[in-house]
Amino acid sequence: MMMQRYEHFILFIFILNYFFISCTDSRRKDGDKTQSMTNEIQIGSKAPDFSLPDQNGNRFDLSDYLGKINLVVYFYPKDESFGCTREACSFRDNYEVFREAGAEVIGISSDNVSSHQAFAANHKLPFILLSDKDRAVAGKYGIGKTLGLLPGRVTFVIDKQGIIRMIFSSQLNYEKHIEEALEVLKKMKG
Repeated sequence: MMMQRYEHFILFIFILNYFFISCTDSRRKDGDKTQSMTNEIQIGSKAPDFSLPDQNGNRFDLSDYLGKINLVVYFYPKDESFGCTREACSFRDNYEVFREAGAEVIGISSDNVSSHQAFAANHKLPFILLSDKDRAVAGKYGIGKTLGLLPGRVTFVIDKQGIIRMIFSSQLNYEKHIEEALEVLKKMKG
């Protein structure tokens, strides 16, 4: 009964978000230049370094990937929730396209390691999921909450030098995160 009320509440928030707040793209176009509209992190900024446990309990250090591969780092609210599952499965279904574009995909939420492990196994996710239990890394990246309730859904493209090349934020437009990231990676490659 409590879970059903929670699901109805979440649905209400999503509908409210869709009709009144709308999906937000944290970028604005100024000619060919794309800028972030957040104060904390901007396109062209150095990505804040971090270290978190992955779904297998191994330590992931951002600095270990710099100089080697581009990264698509996406923050999402919750394992096994409707939108997060759709988003993760879209990243999964396009994982080889991301790899061909020279990027690794990293998902981050505040769920614990065992939740991530079950989520990855349940949906056959080939990419890394990181546990940001206290949301410290989300804070470094300026990830807020929608309506002050739901953790933000934001995707970053970070180039090999550790520079943020894209920021996309939309709580409801799950597939658009994939489209936007791939578009930026293709421009970087070409």
